[in-house]
Amino acid sequence: MSDIPAGPTGLGSYTLSLRSALRPYRHTFEEGDGHEPPSRAGSGGRGGPSLAPLPYREREWGDGTYPPLYCPEADRVDDVLGAEVDRRLVAWAERIGLHEGRMEEFAATGFGRLAMLTHTDTDDPDLLLIAAQMNSAWWAADDYYADETDLGATPTELPPRLALVMSAMDPPPDAGGYTEQLEEAIRSDPVLVSLRSATSHAARHSTSAQVMRLCNITSQMYVSWTAYAAWRFLETPPPVWRYLAARQHDSFYTSMVLIDIVGGYELSPHLFAERRFHTALMQAGTAAVLVNDLHSAEREAADELPDSNVVLLIAAEEGCSTREAVERTVCLHNEFVRGFEQSQRELSALPSPELKRFLRGAQAWMAGGIEWHGSTSRYQS
Repeated sequence: MSDIPAGPTGLGSYTLSLRSALRPYRHTFEEGDGHEPPSRAGSGGRGGPSLAPLPYREREWGDGTYPPLYCPEADRVDDVLGAEVDRRLVAWAERIGLHEGRMEEFAATGFGRLAMLTHTDTDDPDLLLIAAQMNSAWWAADDYYADETDLGATPTELPPRLALVMSAMDPPPDAGGYTEQLEEAIRSDPVLVSLRSATSHAARHSTSAQVMRLCNITSQMYVSWTAYAAWRFLETPPPVWRYLAARQHDSFYTSMVLIDIVGGYELSPHLFAERRFHTALMQAGTAAVLVNDLHSAEREAADELPDSNVVLLIAAEEGCSTREAVERTVCLHNEFVRGFEQSQRELSALPSPELKRFLRGAQAWMAGGIEWHGSTSRYQS
């Protein structure tokens, strides 16, 4: 028998052997999760990713009569690419049964276009589809579970439904027959199927740490949803400060955690968890979700059980007109954007290209989100 060791020995060899043992692990991917081989469907190449921050400007929105939104410059509008992502997204939704009977309305929403506008450092429609799928699935849970009473959303059913969401995205260990019952419940609910399928596609392009980050932050978002459900059920609108405390953890921060996954790189876990970066991304995510509140206020006020919305809450709490509440919300949005701008300047001292790329991606998300909210059929009255 040879005396030559089978692997490295000495200082550090345990870590090396552990990495070798873990390397064969692969995620189990769902069939039909929308993945297609890489290709380029945009109107032209963009070259390598830029690390330079986007400039800021004031932008008109709505009917142009409200104060402008302070935001980064739009980084890309490529309707050819957006249409290709939407084509793939609609085909995926039809295959898994999401929005059955409402496909025309879903297609017109343009979640593929949202991905094109907000994730601007890739032209690959397969990568952009990850963002389109995850946002479609999150919005579907919002519609069918949380917000739209005409689609079956009820406050008392929301918490148990959300508990199953995490089991769909992050399957628990096998429990025999009980797991079979769980799987049957997941397969029978298109929202759960969409979340599992979208997570599977994301996992094809992610590290295990990125997938776990995606699952954990989705769970964080759903904690706030249970608070909204209680407020709706009890018909006790929260004070604005309490709503914002919940909303800042239920913002487009959740969507922004996909920035490096869609971009095809990884921001290291220790940098993602760095407090200054976390604050910056929360500022960007909150600013972006206040744009959603601005555009959805009229829609949500019309529901028989109105959801919490900062415009509606400010108007009720301050006894002011809706227009005044909109103006205060715009001011709040602009303060968050300026806070992000300052945070980005401070973080620029850290020698990490991935960090700079991610922060630029957050800028692109804010700008693209404003563009999408002003054009999607979802928020047009």
